[in-house]
Amino acid sequence: MSSKPGEEFEVRQTSTSEDYTPDPSKSIKLSPQRQALIDDIIALYSCEPTVRRVERYTADCVYDDQFVYANDRYKMAGQWFALPKLFKASKNERYEIIKNDRDLIQFKNEQSWTFKIIPKTATINALVSLSLDPDTVDSDFIQVKYHKDQANDKDYSHEGLGFSFKKWQADNVVKLMSSPEVEHFAKDKSAAKEPVKKYGSGDEKGQAPKQSF
Repeated sequence: MSSKPGEEFEVRQTSTSEDYTPDPSKSIKLSPQRQALIDDIIALYSCEPTVRRVERYTADCVYDDQFVYANDRYKMAGQWFALPKLFKASKNERYEIIKNDRDLIQFKNEQSWTFKIIPKTATINALVSLSLDPDTVDSDFIQVKYHKDQANDKDYSHEGLGFSFKKWQADNVVKLMSSPEVEHFAKDKSAAKEPVKKYGSGDEKGQAPKQSF
């Protein structure tokens, strides 16, 4: 149900391989509404944030990757609008839609990040899982409840120092952002939340079934 907070929409998986290299020729074709969602997500990855693009997420959404655990849209807005301050450029090289279920879209994504301070470019392949909001899944403007970005075969345990840093980073970066676009989402600080689900490990023992992508 859409009334449940973002934590309830997490998808968990352990991959049989660390290779998330996309093959666009194999990409599943999406409806115009779903393709528009993916276009907005790719634009966010590419350091092109707008209020409307961040509104692709519900107020109680969760964003979960190697470096960030943001559990409302205000914190997530802080992350997306911070990217252009940290990176000189971010280019989407290619992506491949590998799953298009009613409530879940998954794609392999290849993104090249060029740092501002250090003139180096890092290219990362990742598996992106978008758990869709049940109330908007059939609308013209589909929203996301849980956005997970995995760059290796393991899922996240949500435990230990690594997770503490991820959550601290999301909780505090937004406080440093003096941006009217980010403040537009300040009301979402009070969005419904549940305690972070902890799994002990990021493999099959941690409720992350093994899958081949």
